Amino acid sequence: MSVIEPLTPYDSGPAHRQPPLNHADNAAVMLVTGSAKRIGASIVQAAHAKGYRVIIHCNSSRAAADALAGKLNRQRTNSALVLVADLALVNDSVSLSEFSQTVIAAFGQLDVLVHNASRFYPTPIATIDAQHWDELFLTNAKAPLLLSQALLPYLQAQQGCIISLLDIHAHDKPFNGYSLYNMAKAAQHMMVQSLALELAPLVRVNGVAPGVNILPDADSDQALDKTQQSNIIASIPLQRIGSPADIAQSVLFLAQASYITGHIINVDGGRSLTLAGG
Repeated sequence: MSVIEPLTPYDSGPAHRQPPLNHADNAAVMLVTGSAKRIGASIVQAAHAKGYRVIIHCNSSRAAADALAGKLNRQRTNSALVLVADLALVNDSVSLSEFSQTVIAAFGQLDVLVHNASRFYPTPIATIDAQHWDELFLTNAKAPLLLSQALLPYLQAQQGCIISLLDIHAHDKPFNGYSLYNMAKAAQHMMVQSLALELAPLVRVNGVAPGVNILPDADSDQALDKTQQSNIIASIPLQRIGSPADIAQSVLFLAQASYITGHIINVDGGRSLTLAGG
C-alpha cells in the first residue's frame, strides 16, 4: 500500500509548528527524492543556501527529514517541507496524482525535480528473483520516469528542469555482481537523454553520475574495510574519496545552466577513465 503523508514544515512535534506557507514567495522550488540523508540531504542544503525553497522527500527516514527541515526553517522561515511517500505509489494512478497535487500544494510551483532516491545492492547471477527486479527498477527507472511525467505540467509552467542522479557504472562499465542495478541505472541514463529531446524546449533534462562520493554506512551490509577503501582510493586519479557536496555543486550548476540539456556530468575524480568494473 502506497503512503502519502501531508507535507509538514515542522521540526518534530506540535510545539514547532509554523504558520501556513506564503505562496507569494518568488524563490524557486526544488523537490529532491530520497533527501533525508547522505547525498540527497547535501543537495537540499546546498539548494537552500542558494535561496531555493525545498521539498524533502523520504520514505522510512522521517526523523532525519524532520530534523533537516527544522534546521532549514530556522535559517529561513517557511522554506522547507517534508513529504513522506513510498515511491511504489507510481504503480497507482490515483496515488500518483495525489502525490503530484501534494507537491504543488506545498509552495504553488515546482522548478527543479531531482531524482535521487535509489536502491542499491548486489544481485549475483543465480540469486536474482522478481522482487530484486521490482525493487531496483522501481527507484532507479520506473519512479523517475513516471514522476517526471506526472509533474511535467508544473515544470513546463516554470520552464524548469529535471536532474537524475545516475552512476558511472550505468554506461559501458558495469559493476561486477550488480547486474540489475546496472541495468536499472542504464535505463535511467537513457531516460535522461530521451526526455531531453522530447521535453525541449520548455524543460531541460540532465544527469549527474557519481563515482565514489560517499562510502556505505559502516553498519550496512555494503560496508568496506580499510583495505577495500585503500584499493578504491588507489584507483581514483585524484587519489581521494569525493563528497556529497561535490554532487550537490554539480546539481546546482545544471539547475542554472539554461543552455545545457541531455548532458551527464561524471563527478568521480577521474575514476571512470580507469574503471574496468568490479
